[in-house]
Amino acid sequence: MTGYISIRNLHKYYGPFHALTGIDLDIAEGEVVCVVGPSGSGKSTLIRCINMLEPFSEDSEILVDGVRVKPGANLAKVRTEVGMVFQSFNLFPHLTVRENIMLAPRRVRRTRKSEASAEADRLLARVGLTDHADKYPSGLSGGQQQRVAIARALAMEPRALLFDEPTSALDPEMVGEVLDVMRDLARSGVTMIVVTHEMGFARQVADRVIFMDGGAVVESGDPADIFAAPKEARTRDFLQAVLDH
Repeated sequence: MTGYISIRNLHKYYGPFHALTGIDLDIAEGEVVCVVGPSGSGKSTLIRCINMLEPFSEDSEILVDGVRVKPGANLAKVRTEVGMVFQSFNLFPHLTVRENIMLAPRRVRRTRKSEASAEADRLLARVGLTDHADKYPSGLSGGQQQRVAIARALAMEPRALLFDEPTSALDPEMVGEVLDVMRDLARSGVTMIVVTHEMGFARQVADRVIFMDGGAVVESGDPADIFAAPKEARTRDFLQAVLDH
């Protein structure tokens, strides 16, 4: 089986450190996959390789809808289809919320200003921020900034979204508002790969949970199976430590 996103023999080195150790993985279109595991296990590196924010070994292969991820024109096509939401928001401080969302469609797709503005307002309504369009990022809470970042990613009409620990930089009371938006996205059918420490979200929303450790996929399966009866001792130890915390 090959998926909408297909990963074969994925290796990533940082100097002598072997960060990803030959990962094979398929993600179906419309699937919501949560990637969990201890810090330093390679979770963020994995998803950053999908749109080549991290270069990877030449003998590795990543395909997005049949298009090989590699430098050049292919990469530009992949990045228009695969959006990314970071833990640190990465909004432009000198642009308003609306202008942040309009920027990529205007520059990459040459969308007319009026159309980009109308789409930005529609997306702000979708993430519950209609009244904040003319504010600057500094005037928003962390949770609001992350919802703007999600709206900005959606502005390019991606077929897949990658989330790199989207709630880890937020105060605890702001986590829920971001997860609510992500739940809505999951129901809408967009392909999602979510690196997360939010085990409740993974249990409730994911079609599949992947547990990583030491740069490898240790276990992958239905959330109910992973959380109730993991097959691997390493998965059991991790979940017990996290869920008992």
